[in-house]
Amino acid sequence: MKAMAFKYIEVFCNRKRLHSTLGYKSPQQYLDDWLTAQRQGKLVV
Repeated sequence: MKAMAFKYIEVFCNRKRLHSTLGYKSPQQYLDDWLTAQRQGKLVV
């Protein structure tokens, strides 16, 4: 049960939950934006 709860929180919730430190984006959305900027040659800090 612990493993299932951990997987749910880490895989589902934390990847979709908005984070204030990421500009109120989900971690996946932030990563996608960062990768797109890198491909376009923009430096994102």
